[in-house]
Amino acid sequence: MATLTYVYSDSTAVLGPLASRAEPHGYDLCQTHAHSLSVPRGWEVIRLANGDPVPPTEDDLLALADAVREVGLSYDAPASVEAPSPRPNIIELRRRGHLTVLADPDA
Repeated sequence: MATLTYVYSDSTAVLGPLASRAEPHGYDLCQTHAHSLSVPRGWEVIRLANGDPVPPTEDDLLALADAVREVGLSYDAPASVEAPSPRPNIIELRRRGHLTVLADPDA
């Protein structure tokens, strides 16, 4: 539920969202222990927001779609270059962009 990190030089404990990678002096805590955390006398506890992630907005999704479209429009398909087939008995049925549909008559 949360990751606890100590900053010994500042006498501070930071309780924040679950870390995505291991850190020295970082400890993952369950909900019960995160809520009942106590620190040594004289230390400060900083509790960072640990709410549910905010879902993407319509603007975020439109920006992503525009970025993907821009990359797709700027993509120059290479000239028709025939790569040797790893298995000569495989038959090319059709192409769509960089994808090729193949049929294996042995299957």
